[in-house]
Amino acid sequence: MTSKLFSPFALRGLTLPNRIVVSPMCQYSAAEGTVGDWHIMHLGQFAAGGAGLIMVEASGVEAAGRITPGCVGLYSDANEAALARVVGFCRDHGQAKIGIQLAHAGRKASTNLPWRGGGPLGPDEGAWQTFGPSALPFDPSWHTPQALDRAGLDRIKAGFVQAAQRAERIGFDLIEIHSAHGYLLHSFLSPLSNRREDDYGGSLENRLRFPLEVFEAVRAVWPEDKPLGLRVSASDWMPNGWAPDSWTIEGTVALAKALKDRGCDFMDVSSGGNSPDQKIDLGPGYQTHFAAEVRRESGLATMAVGQVTAPVQAETILKTGQADLIALARGLLYDPRWPWHAAEALGEKAFCPPQYWRGHPSLAPR
Repeated sequence: MTSKLFSPFALRGLTLPNRIVVSPMCQYSAAEGTVGDWHIMHLGQFAAGGAGLIMVEASGVEAAGRITPGCVGLYSDANEAALARVVGFCRDHGQAKIGIQLAHAGRKASTNLPWRGGGPLGPDEGAWQTFGPSALPFDPSWHTPQALDRAGLDRIKAGFVQAAQRAERIGFDLIEIHSAHGYLLHSFLSPLSNRREDDYGGSLENRLRFPLEVFEAVRAVWPEDKPLGLRVSASDWMPNGWAPDSWTIEGTVALAKALKDRGCDFMDVSSGGNSPDQKIDLGPGYQTHFAAEVRRESGLATMAVGQVTAPVQAETILKTGQADLIALARGLLYDPRWPWHAAEALGEKAFCPPQYWRGHPSLAPR
């Protein structure tokens, strides 16, 4: 029987060779937003490892939109040139399609590298002004963001547009707009972080407004034959949470339907990240039911992500209609050849560069 995981999948004019997606994983290893040799190694290993789609990590659309000083950006010519080098390397050594996640960290920006303790940067550590829908910090010990006025909203929307235009010049196949994990666009969606009293706050329709405006602006400049999607946190995971107190799956489905009407091609369904008080019910595939509900209710293609580690588990998620694509992160960091091993387990074949044939059990000469 043919494996669903290793079957092609089409989005607009793009056909992925299989349904294994390398999630955008922050590496905190850029300089002024510019990638370097680490990213050649990091992303190149996945190109050689047989994934169908490789996503470049969250890339800030302005310098203030980076999570940390080490995060990637796509707001300067230097950022653009360096990413073009990485994309070219991956194309030369693999068959994977290449996407990028465009992002703005909002009130969760200006933090330290994880291995330096994380948390907000101090004044003597290069801290910068953060931004949000309201002047509400993520936690009392964090920076208080500046509530965005009309000029600020327009500036950030223009940043997303300009980053998308840079992504097209580089030759990316797909864009994912980051609207999850408490970052800027998610913080507009959730009543936990959005206390505005204008057209961008209050009702669900108003809280959807800015993320939808950003999506429409990017879709207008992104080529018609190239897919555009959104990563979303399907729930704030607040104890006994329900609208209008927090962001829930009901709002996520409404967002998905509105996005589909505006030309969205997929939703990458994650969860959480908008409050230190969240209570996540962790476990294998703990977010796949969110992806399934978005897919069923909106008709959008979905990516499932979150503690998906075993090939049979991934195959089951696809065959039971919970999602169309499987995004892996930590599992691929631990085993960059996960697609090879999944193919062996499912009786399929994954791309392997000829330099490695002699080390592959099914390709080595006998």
